[in-house]
Amino acid sequence: MHHSKKKQKLEDGQQNGGGMTTDDDDNSSSFDRLGTDALANIFGFLLPEDIMLARLNKKMREAAKKTIVPLTDFVVDSVRKYNALVAMSTALPNLQQISVRGLDAGGHKYSDGDDPDEGRAARTANFITYDINFISRFRRLRSLELYFTPLNGRYAALFDFPLLHKLSIEYVHCLKWDLEILAGLPLLKELFCTSNESLTGNIDSLRVLKDTLEKVTLDCPHIEGNFMDLADFPRLKELNLRETYVTGDIRDIGERDFPTLELLTLPSSVYGGPGHEFQRISDAPGIIRTLYSIKRQRPNLVFKYWYGKLSKDSPDWYGLDDELFNEEFREFLAPPFHIHLVEAGSRVGYRWQTNDDMPCEVNWLDPEPGRESSEYEKYIRELRVIEERVYLYQGFHEPPSEEEFNRLASEINGD
Repeated sequence: MHHSKKKQKLEDGQQNGGGMTTDDDDNSSSFDRLGTDALANIFGFLLPEDIMLARLNKKMREAAKKTIVPLTDFVVDSVRKYNALVAMSTALPNLQQISVRGLDAGGHKYSDGDDPDEGRAARTANFITYDINFISRFRRLRSLELYFTPLNGRYAALFDFPLLHKLSIEYVHCLKWDLEILAGLPLLKELFCTSNESLTGNIDSLRVLKDTLEKVTLDCPHIEGNFMDLADFPRLKELNLRETYVTGDIRDIGERDFPTLELLTLPSSVYGGPGHEFQRISDAPGIIRTLYSIKRQRPNLVFKYWYGKLSKDSPDWYGLDDELFNEEFREFLAPPFHIHLVEAGSRVGYRWQTNDDMPCEVNWLDPEPGRESSEYEKYIRELRVIEERVYLYQGFHEPPSEEEFNRLASEINGD
């Protein structure tokens, strides 16, 4: 039954009062005969706020305590909502999904945890404080989100939920914690942490969650380790370590590694990761073919944000001649020293291009699909779009030599 209809029935029962008919009397008598377990099942179809309103007597209050509250997000973003959550911690201890955000603007914060940032603690010393550790009463919690939450220090109570499946922490800069504490979340499936400068640890600590983790995003600067430490995770579908200092080498990925992976984003500190700098133009095809081989073994895999570029320390690197071209022209035209993957239909290739997206010709790694293929029309449509963008570097499948580049630049400049 729809939430609003159930709520209406409860409200109608409260409003009828002394004007109840015989049918109403019979229904009321039937309702009174329901046990707390049956009532708990009924309450399980209501929103948390509606269950709180429905606790009209002792039996209903006991039933509410037994109710497994459905996975409906309860967002704490004000003092009023905070007080409601405190009440729910004893009245609805089986709440399964909570999002804790900021409190009312100005002068409110959660109590400092252990080892707080002293500067922040001093600046907020006169704020009204609110306890956050009571949240550990929700022993059936499945999803916890902390978003711009005014926390400062370490809070062990936030990492002790035996049934938690999803943990999301965004922009909580002074929450201090280490990946090792995730051992207190033995059923965790999804970990999403971004812009949390106080998070530390080695991704090897995630091995305690090897058999449960499905999605991992750690966009935090103080995470280290080797990404290959997660290669044998049997359920891992998404791995995003983009802003970490994790290391490794994509050439180490074997055919049986990351068996279920669909999305991979690595930092530039990994050899062959996004933003990897090549020392020679001739080094690039080797990395590209490694990526191609990995993708062919895992057709659903996406290398998000991947690109490579020629290092400025490379003997192959050059720029426009300062004496021949003014600064405005040099900003307009640059050598194509960035390399990107390209797809048209199911056909995969790569091309060199400028930082402003002025491309060379595509180096295709797959043969062209046959005309009888179901993907052929899509391939031709996407191929046209790709080819239409090639003009300055037409005929070049890799960056031109310095001499060739200066000749092209002179022709454009009208020399």
